[in-house]
Amino acid sequence: MKQFLIFIKKEFAHVLRDRKTLLILFGMPVVQILIFGFALTNEVKNAKIVIMDQANDIASQQIISKIRASRYFEIAETIHSPKQIESAFKKGNIRLALIFPTQFNNDLMHQHFVQLQVIADASDPNNATTLTSYISSIIQDYTTGIAKTSNIPYRINPEIRFLYNPQLKGAPNYVPGVMALVLMLVCVMMTAVSIVKEKETGTMEILLVSPFSPFKVIVSKAIPYLILSLVNVTSILLLSVFVLDLPINGSILLLFAESTLFIITCLTIGIFISVKTNTMQLAMLISLMGMMLPTILFSGFMFPIENMPVPLQIISNIIPAKWYYIIVKDIMIKGLGFSAIWKETLVLVTITVVMMVISLKSFKIRLS
Repeated sequence: MKQFLIFIKKEFAHVLRDRKTLLILFGMPVVQILIFGFALTNEVKNAKIVIMDQANDIASQQIISKIRASRYFEIAETIHSPKQIESAFKKGNIRLALIFPTQFNNDLMHQHFVQLQVIADASDPNNATTLTSYISSIIQDYTTGIAKTSNIPYRINPEIRFLYNPQLKGAPNYVPGVMALVLMLVCVMMTAVSIVKEKETGTMEILLVSPFSPFKVIVSKAIPYLILSLVNVTSILLLSVFVLDLPINGSILLLFAESTLFIITCLTIGIFISVKTNTMQLAMLISLMGMMLPTILFSGFMFPIENMPVPLQIISNIIPAKWYYIIVKDIMIKGLGFSAIWKETLVLVTITVVMMVISLKSFKIRLS
């Protein structure tokens, strides 16, 4: 145990005396969270919605048919209770809910005016605004059509309600995404480069023939980045709360626990890259290009996954950042607990175990 602690202390010393490493570790998260939070504030297709049709009359059915024919929406189900709507939003299964009042057609024909309710998940404000605009356009198109045939100015007023982010701020969407991006890049790249550096300088062979086990050598090099990444998480959350005015609605302990799991997942990927590469340049290139692009493209925080072809949607499921992004949004923005994110947590655990097993097997093969 004493040798293990000495190795960890040695790795900390290597990291803390390298100014470039410290700049990447602490400067990049601060710059990215400020840029994404302030500067970035995109067509959405096949968004899943639920419909609560309390009228079930000709007018409501005609509007539902128009929605079903639209390429923007996919009706997940027709529900009959407000509790089902709340449950669907908490599970993250839907982006929008449309509620028709009772006597919808009767009120429209006799009073020429009726209201219906549209509820949107505004934890992603861009998608929420876009989807409510789409649904309003479909309703407006319907009212224009019936007004032309009867020469009566019918009016249907969608009453919009935004859940989780009523002010439609950009930070609730980009902060979780930046957390996933920064942790993925920092953990994977730093771990991979630090281990490959030992190979290039020839010190890895010395470490491996020492009485210290190879597994402990690898773990001792990963632990400093685990601790420093948790410091990064803390700095991002502090910036989010005090600079971007983004409250943490869920459990902070759960958020840190899930962040720790994600960091470990990223570290195992970094170890895997280090085992498969022999130069720092190659390790850095694979870490940057192989991790940054999939995280940006397939995590869902910049480009809606629903818009992608089915094969790409399937590929997105093996990207750890996608699941961490969902977890952070559910905890920070929606204020949900572990019961809502256990599936995403299980996926991260599975990816971590698989990557660790593959890395250890590859490491043993290289040693033999």
